[in-house]
Amino acid sequence: MTLSLFDQFMSPVLLGIPLIGLALTLPWLLFPAPTSRWLNNRLLTLQNWFIQRFIQELLLPVNTPGHKWAVLLTSLLLFLISLNMLGLLPYTFTPTTQLSLNLGFAVPLWLMTVIIGMRNQPTVALGHLLPEGTPTPLIPVLIVIETISLFIRPLALGVRLTANLTAGHLLIQLIAMAAATLLPLMPAVAMLATILMVLLTLLEIAVAMIQAYVFTLLLSLYLQENV
Repeated sequence: MTLSLFDQFMSPVLLGIPLIGLALTLPWLLFPAPTSRWLNNRLLTLQNWFIQRFIQELLLPVNTPGHKWAVLLTSLLLFLISLNMLGLLPYTFTPTTQLSLNLGFAVPLWLMTVIIGMRNQPTVALGHLLPEGTPTPLIPVLIVIETISLFIRPLALGVRLTANLTAGHLLIQLIAMAAATLLPLMPAVAMLATILMVLLTLLEIAVAMIQAYVFTLLLSLYLQENV
């Protein structure tokens, strides 16, 4: 039973080709392309409004040198939202339930923020490892603790995204299996389970968008510390 539940997090293969490659490229085809007309359609206007609002909210606390990351962070947000919601469709696969993929996003981007800080302001970047006014006996301990907390940031980014999506998908599958089993025995209870599954699916859509925003927001906060 346990193995069958977690089979949904395995990348499906069709004709020997892993479908995770298709899942990674498909989201870009779902967004409307800009047109050469003077007036945009409703979908394109809504997309542009969303991107502008996101950039304003995300880069408001970030210093001016960090605004160069606007295109990268916006693309990352849209890509993560698409991947997170992709697994809610039937016969599809959610790539962001794989910790290796999430760490592949988190580690390079976090490392870029650290490298930028060490290159542009090494004194300030190293100063984060030792808060001002620390008593002398606590200096070695605090340096070790702050160093560990620094290197655990990308792991926390990847694990947070993986755990939230995995938990939601498991709950949806458990309730769906319960509804299918109870349908011939107790139709009323099966109907309640189905309604609960629909509500949980709506919640999972919100979680998919929120987790993508949190992932990008934390990266912008790490960037703020180093620019």
